Amino acid sequence: MVDNVDDPEGYYRITPGEILDDGRYQVTINLGKGMFSSVVKAKVLKAVDQERRQDVVGREVAIKVIRSQESMYVAGRKEAQILKRLNDADPEDRKHLLRLERTFEHRGHLCIVTESLSMNLRDVIKRFGKDVGLNMRAVRAYAHQMLLALSLMRKCNIVHADIKPDNILVTENKASLKVCDLGSASDVVDGEITPYLVSRFYRAPEIILGLSYDTAIDMWSVGCTLYELYTGKILFPGRSNNHMLLLMMEVKGKFNHRMIKKATFGEMHFDEGLNFISIEKDKITGQDVAKTLVLSKATKDLRSRLLPPSSVQVKMRDEELRMIQNLIDLLDKCLQLDPSRRITPRDALLHPFVAG
Repeated sequence: MVDNVDDPEGYYRITPGEILDDGRYQVTINLGKGMFSSVVKAKVLKAVDQERRQDVVGREVAIKVIRSQESMYVAGRKEAQILKRLNDADPEDRKHLLRLERTFEHRGHLCIVTESLSMNLRDVIKRFGKDVGLNMRAVRAYAHQMLLALSLMRKCNIVHADIKPDNILVTENKASLKVCDLGSASDVVDGEITPYLVSRFYRAPEIILGLSYDTAIDMWSVGCTLYELYTGKILFPGRSNNHMLLLMMEVKGKFNHRMIKKATFGEMHFDEGLNFISIEKDKITGQDVAKTLVLSKATKDLRSRLLPPSSVQVKMRDEELRMIQNLIDLLDKCLQLDPSRRITPRDALLHPFVAG
């Protein structure tokens, strides 16, 4: 009889206290499940290599236990390889990407061991900035660190393809972050056109339209994440890809015609005159109805969303007001609809909001 170690979806049933990898780790708590794996915290019981500084007995690590399906196993192997490549390119651990320690197998499951961090930015927003956002100093510090991670990924030609607050972990004291969860990451050259890459609220327009893409999609996601850190609200809470495009145009104006014409999925969202076809729910029947909208300029731009009313501005310190204006300018450059005009990580690191 085969042990009934997996649940029907192929997740390994882990019990706290369980010993993994020949007595090397002891599971302390389950941290939860994702699409590809479940994650646990564990304690190091035995050092792998006495020479290595991080191999301290009693230290905590995180272990990602990949689901037992061949495609997931392959994806897990790829994730570990990409993480190793990025770590090798950053030997001094200065670029704010999660550190991979090693991999092993346990009862038919690939296990990826990484450093253990405290909570993700989604939790930070909920706990410290629900509906109001975090203070400007925290947003600046986090922006700087995220951009360092993006600059390393761009240098290594790697697209993360799922940057969002949930996939950015912070240290215990909340001062430092690490970009994690590279399960969707790939080499720039391997990027397949699919309209559902990246979590919807953070999905760049070129993905939805079915255009070729590169590391600029991560810069778009960082722009959405920074807006959320500062306001506590999601910038583009679209119900569907079609609704996402509408919300983007409300903030950034109309797409240029060249992008629409080249788009694989352009005809799903624009008519022959290149006007937007908005799919809306009929209030009475609940059926989807297509409405042609002639959109020209932005109606809810970032300035109107983020700048306080003039009566409040008058009372603000010059420096405070300038920081908000710098943030608006950086977001504006991160959220260019045309990816070729979007700011690069290197230029963003020199932007007055980050470097000022």
